[in-house]
Amino acid sequence: MRSCLQGFDILSVEISKGGEGSAWVRFLPDENPGRASSGTIVFISRSEAPGKLVADWADAAAEPIPRRCPVCSRDEVIGHGRRRKQAHDEHHDWIGIRRGICRACRKTITFLPVFSLPYTHYSLIARSEALRRYFIEDCCWEAAAPPVKDPNRVPDASSLHRWFRALDSSQPPFSFLRRTVLVLDEWIRGGQVLRHGHGQLSWPTVFPLLQRVWPLRI
Repeated sequence: MRSCLQGFDILSVEISKGGEGSAWVRFLPDENPGRASSGTIVFISRSEAPGKLVADWADAAAEPIPRRCPVCSRDEVIGHGRRRKQAHDEHHDWIGIRRGICRACRKTITFLPVFSLPYTHYSLIARSEALRRYFIEDCCWEAAAPPVKDPNRVPDASSLHRWFRALDSSQPPFSFLRRTVLVLDEWIRGGQVLRHGHGQLSWPTVFPLLQRVWPLRI
């Protein structure tokens, strides 16, 4: 199943990870203007209770990497180093991520935890909290900034505006997004069970849920 994630082409596939498990795989073009080619990006999910998920979502990057190549489907992926990436929220600042390379097709693969998008500095947990503060608590832009572990990395109002615009470009601004978030809040408070991928509907998972159905435009 293909979906749009901040303009990236995402393909949902089955990969071997100690058994069969669902993951998102992003196929990047060979030419990426302004950036070096990143090969393929695989998002690794963790099934956690919402309370534990907030603190432990980044631990997925420490797990053994899948050996099945998402490009050629051969079990030839080996480790290809580790890197650090910014993924700011209340419990994280920099996180460790792993890279792999397929010995068969030579495609490089970057493994990211599912709540950290490529080329972004804030986790989807932080973005979900910003949605809650702005639309549910009626905070102003400055007060809607989510709490972050590094006090020097509090996102500004323009960042929040850009995050929301990626979900909804309706007029008046965010009119559809506001209605959608209010409905989701009712479901969450009412104990509605709604699963998407490996996650269950809760405030930490609202932003990734909305990105799966982007754009929310009218």
